[in-house]
Parts: sequence; structure tokens; C-alpha cells
Amino acid sequence: MAWNEPGNGGKKDRDPWNNNQGGNNQGPPDLDEALKNMMSKLGLGGNKGGGRSGQKNSGFGGKSIGLLVALAVVIWFISGFYTVKEAERGVVQRFGAYYAEVGSGLHWRPRFIDTITNVDVNNISSQQTQGSMLTEDENVVNVEMGVQYRITNPRAYLFNVESPESSLSQLTDSALRYVIGHNTMDNILTVGRDEVRQQTREIIETLVERYGIGITVVEVNFQGARPPEAVREAFDDAIRAQEDEERFIREAEAYARQIEPTARGRVRRMLQEAQAYKEQVTLRAQGEVARYNELLPQYQAAPQVTRQRIFLETLERIYANNGKVFVDVEGGNNLLYLPLDKIMQNRSSLSDSPVPMLPDNSGETSTSDTRLNSQSSTRDTGRDTSRYTNRGVN
Repeated sequence: MAWNEPGNGGKKDRDPWNNNQGGNNQGPPDLDEALKNMMSKLGLGGNKGGGRSGQKNSGFGGKSIGLLVALAVVIWFISGFYTVKEAERGVVQRFGAYYAEVGSGLHWRPRFIDTITNVDVNNISSQQTQGSMLTEDENVVNVEMGVQYRITNPRAYLFNVESPESSLSQLTDSALRYVIGHNTMDNILTVGRDEVRQQTREIIETLVERYGIGITVVEVNFQGARPPEAVREAFDDAIRAQEDEERFIREAEAYARQIEPTARGRVRRMLQEAQAYKEQVTLRAQGEVARYNELLPQYQAAPQVTRQRIFLETLERIYANNGKVFVDVEGGNNLLYLPLDKIMQNRSSLSDSPVPMLPDNSGETSTSDTRLNSQSSTRDTGRDTSRYTNRGVN
């Protein structure tokens, strides 16, 4: 038999929810009565009568309520403390609206009234954008670009746009496609990479400032641009040719820097030599003028003697610079030709052997005769001056 069934040998009903101790009535439990009994046991309620027990229960219930309220206030106050890290800024929202911005450290807020959102403003975040884009010359190129940014305005970052990261990604993609669409494929793959990066960064910064996202672009990295696989080899050859061109240009510039100082030195040396030659000729001409000015009174005093002396000095100067001597032999119509330059050149090698005879009008002549004729011609020069004078001077 179940424990709550009535009967069982005339015993009382064991149903705990049955308040009727003398009958066998079955019914649902009285929840109001059970709640009152529980409250009375806790001292939070009791009989409404005017006895002493009622007064004691009422006083104890009031103290308990005050104690619970004070405990709840203390817990609420303690739970209001919060900490903002060094690299973060706290954005305070009061009843859901922006209220203030706090720095790092320990702060307090009224719980359930203010809400705090910590935003990292020190560390740098990055995003990657890539895709196949159409160039100005209607070619397709695969481009990758990375953007590094930092949050500088927490309020604008949280409330101006719904999703700042997604907005920045869309701005980057739009700016990159615009720049790629206004450049040729050769320029993007070779010399225009830095130009594409700079133009993309300028457009991103302009759009970020216009929409007020609350971030600052730190760096934009143009990570790579690749042609489609079908034309990769051709563009690799073009890139290598461009690198060779730059190398040749640098080598030519280095050669020019090496040659230019030498050429400048040669020019200065030639200018100095020209200036020295100019001064030398000028001084020589001035000396000649001075010599002729000194010779003029002597010529006016004795013209014939002066003319003969000038002629002899001229012949002496000519013979001193000439290795060929012509000797006029008296009583003959032939002139002896003495190649003194060859004789002096072969003198060392022919010192031990006889010197070949030179022909004259009578046959052959010995070496001693040649020397004598040479000396006699030198002595006879003074006697034959009238003849040379008549030939050369007059």
C-alpha cells in the first residue's frame, strides 16, 4: 500500500499535504499556507495578533530585511570596480548612450547603470586583401596587399560604423581595385609597385577620415602582384630584362663618375699648358723685339758688317740643328754631301773599322781627307762670305 493512501488499519492519513487530520478528504496542497509557514519560520512574517510573540517576530523580520538590503548595497558597490589596462581606453555608456572615456587604471561605475567597453589603442592590427583585378590594359593580375592600422578614436570606432574591421577591408579592396584599374600590367609588375602602394594608401586614408572610423593607417604593404599562370614565363622574362636595364644604367653611371674627374683634370692641364705656351711665345716675341731694337743702331752705323754678322749667326744656328753638311770644293763644280747624322749614329759601331770613302770629283777620299775638308770648309766660310751673301742675303 502506498504511503499516502488512507486506511491501513484505522491509522490516520499519512498524506503530508492533507491538513484534515480527522477525515479522509484528498485534495491539492495549499500553496499560500505553505508559503506563510515558511516565512514565519524565517522570521519574515507571522501572526497578525497583538501578543508578545507577534511583536518579537515583527522586530526580527524588520532587522533581517535591513540587513539584506545593506548586504545587497555593499555587493553592488564592490561589483562596480573595474580596471582598464595600460594599452586600452575605457568607453563608458550610461543607459546605453555614450557618457565618457576613461584612461588606464582602477575605476568605479554604478552597476547596472553604466557599461564599460575596453578598446585597445596601443597595439597595431593588420588586415589582408587579395584578389584578381582588371588592369587598365584589360589584363588580369593577382594582387595581395596588407594594411596595418591602430585605433586612435575609441568613440568613433565603436559608434560611427557598425563593423570597423569589415568597413576597413571593403575600403582597402575598393581603393586597390581603383588604383589597379588605372595602371597597366607591365607597370604594376615592374617599376610601378611603389607607386601603386602609395596611391592606395592615400585613398584609404581619405576614405577612413571621411567615414570617421576612428583608426589611423600606419603602413600599407604591397605584398605581391602575379600574372596569370598562362603568361607567367613571358612576364618573368620582362622583369629580368627590366632588371638588366637598371643594372646597365647603374654601370654606365659608375663609369661616367669614374671618367669625369679624369677628363676634368685633362682639361685643366691643357688650359695650363696653353696659358704657359701663350706666356712663352709672348715673352719670346718681346725678347726678339728688344734684340732688334738694340741691333738697329748698330745696323745704322755699319750696315754691311752688321748684315754679314747676322748672316753668319743664322748659318751657325742652322748648322747646329742640321745633320747634313754641304762642302764647296774650290776649283770644282760639285758639292760634297756629308751625312753627319748617319756618321754620328754609326760612329760607335764603326770605330774599329775603316769608314767608307765618299765620292768626289776626283774619285775616292779617305776619312782623314773628309775631316780636313770639313775643317777647311769651316775655315773657308769666312773667306767665302761674299758669295753666300750674294746668294742668300742680297
